[in-house]
Amino acid sequence: MDAFYASVEQRDNPSLIGKPLVVAHDAPRSVVATASYAARAYGIHSAMSLQRAKALCPSLVIAEPRFETYKQVSQQIHEIFHRYTDIIEPVSLDEAFLDVTSNKQQIALAVEVAKRIKHDILCELFLTASAGVSYNKFLAKIASDWNKPDGLKVIHPSQALAFIDNLKVEKIWGVGPRTLQTMHSLGIYNGKQLRKTSLQELVRHFGKAGKTFYDYARGKDLSPVCTYRERKSVSCEQTFAEDLSDWVSVTVALYNVVLDLVQRLDKSGFKGRRLTLKVKYFDFTVQTLSSTDTQVLDSKDKILPLAKQLMKKIPYTQKAVRLIGLGVSSEAKKKDTEPTLF
Repeated sequence: MDAFYASVEQRDNPSLIGKPLVVAHDAPRSVVATASYAARAYGIHSAMSLQRAKALCPSLVIAEPRFETYKQVSQQIHEIFHRYTDIIEPVSLDEAFLDVTSNKQQIALAVEVAKRIKHDILCELFLTASAGVSYNKFLAKIASDWNKPDGLKVIHPSQALAFIDNLKVEKIWGVGPRTLQTMHSLGIYNGKQLRKTSLQELVRHFGKAGKTFYDYARGKDLSPVCTYRERKSVSCEQTFAEDLSDWVSVTVALYNVVLDLVQRLDKSGFKGRRLTLKVKYFDFTVQTLSSTDTQVLDSKDKILPLAKQLMKKIPYTQKAVRLIGLGVSSEAKKKDTEPTLF
């Protein structure tokens, strides 16, 4: 979907159409959930601090998030998807992979299925969607972001390598800031240069992800569209009204985040043994630490002591803390793919 939350707000309140709009809670420490395309013209993007967004655009319009509404609209979108296929892998409220190889409407071309889905969403929900069509998930995802908003991009197998040749490596799944920095140091800036790099060198620098990057550079991705995705983590975080720099304040804040995490674990039924602590300092730098326990982390009594142990390793007395996050996962995070719990 295109700027999903913002588009829903503009649909429900037409006076917002065309205005630089962000969806965010209007508070000193809030961040932007979604920015309209008019707001993006000012350099505003999701996850940006709201104060920074206001500085970039003094005429910025702020809409309070309505997450229940967004969930309802997402369900309506998925109902449209199911008219064409039941092989659907949700990625988020506004994004999903669809396998339409054998679709319910017996439509021969995948691009025609994409056109019909886009048409149905527009006519019934009054929202625009962008679609990417290709022979694997890697290329379909990149194609879906290519011509936003209201885009439709097809990458045919015969066009794949030429397309990848000119693709910036930061557009590739798993290439986060650290990986990008390493790739640039190796002289890898696009897909063509990535394909010229040997498998041995990629594995040496990026571990298991090196093999994935090697395959992506050749247009290969054998991962199926999974209708069921096993949950691998549960997490939560809290941004504070004022930076914290003393043990008492940090401990109280950590306790509250633990309670929130326990509630989420109880609601989801998730079981994990690895706890990850995320701390964002006043200067927006981030530090994460993890520890694996022998027992399942499913209660305050089990999580709080481990969280305190991790927090003691954080230099919060030297750098005031802006945000604390905690997450329980089923396995260790892999540095070579730079995933995040948050």
